[in-house]
Amino acid sequence: MSHRREIHADPDHQSITGMFGGWTAAVALSSVINASTSDARPVSMTINFVGSIAPGSDVELSPTMVGATRSMEHWSVAASCGGETRAAAMIVLANRRPTEPHVEPTMPSVPAPESLERYFAPGPQGQQSDIRPTAPVAFGSGDTKSSQWVRDSNGRRLDYPQLAYLADQWAPRSFLWGTGLRPSATLTMSVYFLATEDELDAVGDDYILNEGIGTRGEQSLSGQRAHLWSRNGVLLATTEQLCWYR
Repeated sequence: MSHRREIHADPDHQSITGMFGGWTAAVALSSVINASTSDARPVSMTINFVGSIAPGSDVELSPTMVGATRSMEHWSVAASCGGETRAAAMIVLANRRPTEPHVEPTMPSVPAPESLERYFAPGPQGQQSDIRPTAPVAFGSGDTKSSQWVRDSNGRRLDYPQLAYLADQWAPRSFLWGTGLRPSATLTMSVYFLATEDELDAVGDDYILNEGIGTRGEQSLSGQRAHLWSRNGVLLATTEQLCWYR
């Protein structure tokens, strides 16, 4: 059974050199959720960005189940334009079971988003997210730690695809530890979805906190990771990225 579908690359989600990576991750994840016939929900995704997707183009998504157990489904999905792969992802869905909980990190103490100024990320996609940095964006400061409140500008409620979208809504760390703005592109991004559906429902259309830090930049490669928190301190997801910079 084919699960292929074609979507339009909405220019409203264009970044600097093509479609915003968070948009690509979100539509890839949505295609798998829609293709699955079980009650399993996303727990992880890794997406590799092979090439840029031109705004306004037609994008073919081809989700394929790689294998499954009673509790897990493993899927691959490619995003193609004109027969050429632009992104490829591996996604795991799971039927989660009740177990004892554990949380290691703690949410940082930051000002409420309502007290902060809005920041607009580059490109039309910067209009689609309400971004409130908790401190002035210090490009070129050498400090890679930052945090910002983010939510959809149009009132979309948080779900797994929207969480994947917002997991990419933070600046490349090479902007912060380097000399400022510079050419940078995400090569690969992994998102680990820790939130339950009830926890996502509780967030609704409210802000979540994206707490990021760089790991290392060397010979054109820069690593970075982030925690995504609800306003009341629930760790919703973690993400890891590897970027190419000049």
